[in-house]
Amino acid sequence: MRVDAFDFDLPDERIAVRPVSPRDSARMLTVRPGDGLSDAHVLDLPRFLRAGDVLVFNDTKVIPAQLEGFRLRADGARAQVGATLHMRTAPDRWKAFVRGAKKLKVGDTVDFGANGYELKAEVIGKGVEGEAELNFDRSGTDLDNALALVGHVPLPPYIASKRAEDSRDRQDYQTIYAREEGAVAAPTAGLHFTEGLFAELDKAGIHRAFVTLHVGAGTFLPVKVDDTAEHRMHSEIGHIDGDTAAFLNQARARGGRIVAVGTTSLRLLESATDPDGMVNAWSGATDIFITPGYRFRAVDVLMTNFHLPRSTLFMLVSAFSGLETMQAAYSHAIETGYRFYSYGDACLLFPQPGAR
Repeated sequence: MRVDAFDFDLPDERIAVRPVSPRDSARMLTVRPGDGLSDAHVLDLPRFLRAGDVLVFNDTKVIPAQLEGFRLRADGARAQVGATLHMRTAPDRWKAFVRGAKKLKVGDTVDFGANGYELKAEVIGKGVEGEAELNFDRSGTDLDNALALVGHVPLPPYIASKRAEDSRDRQDYQTIYAREEGAVAAPTAGLHFTEGLFAELDKAGIHRAFVTLHVGAGTFLPVKVDDTAEHRMHSEIGHIDGDTAAFLNQARARGGRIVAVGTTSLRLLESATDPDGMVNAWSGATDIFITPGYRFRAVDVLMTNFHLPRSTLFMLVSAFSGLETMQAAYSHAIETGYRFYSYGDACLLFPQPGAR
C-alpha cells in the first residue's frame, strides 16, 4: 500500500507534553467499526469489557537509555555524540542510534561519563541510519547501574523537541507495573492504569496477564519509503512464558476475549500465536509488521494511544479497525481536543469484519 494513505494533518497543539493526572482520567475514544464512535474516559474501561476478558499488559521497564558523550582518539581529537540505546545484544553490548554517527569509526572510544561517574564504550560496528554497536567497559548489573547514574529518560522526539527531560519523567514515563528492565520507550497505553482502576477491573471479573516486549527506539523511526512493502521493520526482544500462554488459551476457550493493552503487547501476542489461534510460549526477536490485510490470530480488542501520521503504528490500528474507520476516528479526535502520542489520550478499538 502507498504510505501516504496513512497520512493526516495533526495540529501541533494536539501533541501532549505531559500526562494528565490522575493517569486514569485521560479521555478514551471507543471505536466500533460500523457502530460509530463513543467518547469516554479510561476510568470507564470496565463497562466496555465483560467478565472473563483478559487485559494483556507489557511489563517492560524503561531504562535511562539516552547517553551524551565525547569521542576519544589517540590524537586527542574530541567530538560530541549522543546515543540512544535500543537493543541489548550481550551483557556488555548495546545497539544504539547515534547522533553524530558520521564522526565515529569502528575502534573509536566514546566517553559517556557524567556526575563524577565513568562509563566508556568502544564502537565495534556500524549499521544503517546512524546505528552503531557499542561494547561497554562494564557488564550486566554493573552496566545497568552505570546507566542509571549517567543516562537520561529517552523521551520521544516529539516531546524532547519541545522541552527537556526532568525528574517527573522518571515516574511519568513508566507504567505502575513495570518490572522487566530493558525498554528504551514506554508501552504508552499502559501509562493510563492506576491501582484504583485495577481494583475496578477486578470487581468486574476482568483478568490481567503480563508479557514482556522491550520497546526499542526504532518505534519512532519514520517510514521513508513510498510503499509499505519496501519498509524494513525494526526488531524488538520479548517473551511469553508457558503459564501465561496457557492462561490466555483457557480464557478464550471459556469465551473470554484477549484485550491487548498497547501495540507492543499486540505485536508480541501475534508473533507467539499459531495459525489456529493458539498462543504459545515464545522468546526472541520479532519484527512483525502489520498492515491492512493482516488477519489477527490472538487479539480481540486493542487499547492504544493516538499515533503519528505515516507511522507503522497507525498502519497497525488501520489493519485492526479499518483505514477509513481510523481516519474518521482520528479526525473526530483532532476536532474534539483529544491529546496525541505517548503522554496523550487513549482509544479502545474493536476489529473490523474480516480482521480476525
